[in-house]
Amino acid sequence: MSRHDPRRTDLAAYPWSIEVATRFGDMDLNAHLNNVAIARLYEEGRIRFNQHLRDTFPLGRPRFLVARVEIDYLDEGRYPTPVTIGAAALSIGTTSWRIGLGLFQAGACLGLSDTVLVHRGDAGPAGIPEALRTALGDFALRP
Repeated sequence: MSRHDPRRTDLAAYPWSIEVATRFGDMDLNAHLNNVAIARLYEEGRIRFNQHLRDTFPLGRPRFLVARVEIDYLDEGRYPTPVTIGAAALSIGTTSWRIGLGLFQAGACLGLSDTVLVHRGDAGPAGIPEALRTALGDFALRP
């Protein structure tokens, strides 16, 4: 946990969030949300955030490819309580950017995930278009 900005465990620090239902099939033998289900919830949050970017900003159809995913589990989640996933652009490079996701349930931070997304052109990694760079700048982690 020490490698993460402490703001990341506060939902208010994320400029974008969405509530997602948990499912009965997300539980493990201990009636906790299992690690595969949690990874799927992060994926859902990341995809919905990317869709929000495409729907809100004139980006055309940029292609984001996942290059790396890290997940830190901080607390146990339970079914059937929904989760809220917060998203923030943590860093923006030349051809890639890093999205930070926080997973929250009933006011507690269940975990954090970082994903590196690469912008892909026709021939491989390509520079992040200025419109996307500007849009991502609006979603920096809040103080």
